[in-house]
Amino acid sequence: MLFWMIIKVAFKSLMANKMRSVLAMLGIIIGVAAVIAMLAIGTGAKQQVLDKISQMGTNLLVVRPAPRGTGGIMSGTQLNLTVDDATQILSRIDHVHSLAPAVSRNFQVKYLNQNTNTQVLGTSPTYLPIRDFEIETGKMFTDFDVDHWKRVAVLGPVTASNLFGFSDPIGQTIKVNGINFEVTGVLKSKGDQGWFNPDDQVIVPYTVAMHVLMGMDSLREIDVQCDPGQDLDAVQDNIFQLMRLRHKTQPQAPDDVMIQNQAQFIDAFSSAATTFTILLGTVGGISLLVGGIGIMNIMLVTVTERTREIGIRKAIGAREFDILSQFLIEAMLMSGVGGVTGMGLGIAVAWLVGLVSPFPTIVRIYTIVMALAFSGAVGIFFGFYPATRAAKLDPIEALRYE
Repeated sequence: MLFWMIIKVAFKSLMANKMRSVLAMLGIIIGVAAVIAMLAIGTGAKQQVLDKISQMGTNLLVVRPAPRGTGGIMSGTQLNLTVDDATQILSRIDHVHSLAPAVSRNFQVKYLNQNTNTQVLGTSPTYLPIRDFEIETGKMFTDFDVDHWKRVAVLGPVTASNLFGFSDPIGQTIKVNGINFEVTGVLKSKGDQGWFNPDDQVIVPYTVAMHVLMGMDSLREIDVQCDPGQDLDAVQDNIFQLMRLRHKTQPQAPDDVMIQNQAQFIDAFSSAATTFTILLGTVGGISLLVGGIGIMNIMLVTVTERTREIGIRKAIGAREFDILSQFLIEAMLMSGVGGVTGMGLGIAVAWLVGLVSPFPTIVRIYTIVMALAFSGAVGIFFGFYPATRAAKLDPIEALRYE
């Protein structure tokens, strides 16, 4: 039997029982749609979090004091990071592009009769490019301002709105813990990151923050930006060695600083997010398997109904391969049409979820190809047994079947 004739007969057989064919395809439709929609949601959520992590800065190492305490009882953090430590990291560690010392504390910030309690961050001008901030209006303070303890400040957009409303804050004077600061700039919004809102803060020179506002000599952290493409682990190890040398840490003693490696953090999150996405895809895959079982069930019923037809075809010369091909193609047609329909439904569901929820959805081409390939494989796998059963029927017994 010619191949095109097999396809024509298979299509006519499916059209003869439209409702049964649609119900058989329903499992495949739901399965493919579930795979595409769930993977789109998982991929979108992963990308959203990775984007937020990237907003914290790229190629970043954050050096902080280690907790202090004995016998497993922690009593706070050590006060051992200094500006000299930051200077030595910049001058003695290879592949360090730039760094920014930082201290922070919450203060009451006032302008006329408006006030807000917010974080005041003392740092250097390099903090903005390291942490991927941009200036919306005005300008960032300079190294000259840092060196000469200038009382200048850059506001986050939320802080600026809380204090000034729709008025221009540039050049105005605010009070931080009762001390006057001139506003030189306003940051571009980055959005609330959940655990911290970078739009609600006041940034001032670290010299003023340490010696005028906070009365302290130690740093909260040192943000280190490495050269692009460098091995952050190697730079991290070199910083640990330098800090042990500078702080005179004994060989058997633990490190008195800890370093947050952004690359390790991203890798760990990506691994967890990938596992979550695979889990979502597996749920959809189970639906596809259920749909395949439905196709096999319908095909077995079809073989039983058409036993006499199979006997007649064999009696006039149809080979086992012709019968096998016919029923296998019918199963593949059902899974293929169901797969294409499910693809459209899955893309539509992903689009609607992205439209009505705060979570973005990303439909990848490989996801569509994988879902369609899996649906085709399901059609072949679950259609093979009914097709084989039909091909093996004895023509004499088939002709006697009523």
